[in-house]
Amino acid sequence: MAITKALADPNRVRILLALRAGELCVCQITELFGFAPSTVSKHLSILHHAGLILSRKSKRWVYYRLAEKSAPVTVREALDWVRKSLAQSDEAATDGRKLKQILKTDRAVICRRQKCC
Repeated sequence: MAITKALADPNRVRILLALRAGELCVCQITELFGFAPSTVSKHLSILHHAGLILSRKSKRWVYYRLAEKSAPVTVREALDWVRKSLAQSDEAATDGRKLKQILKTDRAVICRRQKCC
């Protein structure tokens, strides 16, 4: 049920697609989508609770990544479905281009701009 709830929101699916590029910190995800930090936090919490993403804290940043290959089958199948079904959308392509620019920017600069950490 948690996976279904997590995938029911298009913005959470967009976050999953963005995480295909690798581990991202919260400030990078916030920058990518332009959501309020509290909104990003809620989306990440739901995805984490569903087991679709993992997190780690390093200094002042919290990083998120897709669940690993050792995740339960249902999680791996859900992530595979998202990738196969939605990764080629125009929105995912636009997000991917924007993410490439964000990844070229120092995280500290992004955080100062967002006043988040």
